[in-house]
Amino acid sequence: MPNKIIKDGAVVEDQWQVLDTEATEVPEGAVIVPLSLWTQQKDALAQRDQLGIWLNSDESPQLIADSLANFAVIAINFPAFADGRGFTYGRELREQHQYQGEIRAIGEFIRDQLFFLKRCGFNAFALDGVDLNKALDSFADFSDAYQAAIDQPEPLFKRR
Repeated sequence: MPNKIIKDGAVVEDQWQVLDTEATEVPEGAVIVPLSLWTQQKDALAQRDQLGIWLNSDESPQLIADSLANFAVIAINFPAFADGRGFTYGRELREQHQYQGEIRAIGEFIRDQLFFLKRCGFNAFALDGVDLNKALDSFADFSDAYQAAIDQPEPLFKRR
């Protein structure tokens, strides 16, 4: 994982450690655990202050709906840039579950998707191998959008 991320429109230091699916021990500090580790150690992990969780694209937010208050960060893993399920999960977290914390995109998404990820409710992006300052330009790829989304709840025809 990169040590800098884009969060809320700025390049910032990443204070979170993302654990992989093989992890069995949870280090001190701010950690983002995989769903499998959360499931195994839920009672102990629920006591932590700096806790995040990450979901694979085949793991719905419904699986953690009753535990959302435990997580400061929910990361959605994109195993391939063509896998769009994560877009739906971001929107589901914001609209159906009213999740107000950080929703972070991790994995194999690409810079060209930043504008659309933001529209679906993501506010943090862990891009690898990309100049993050240049990537900020991607949020302005389009001057306006026709459809309603998390970042603009009214469609264009109602805003005219």
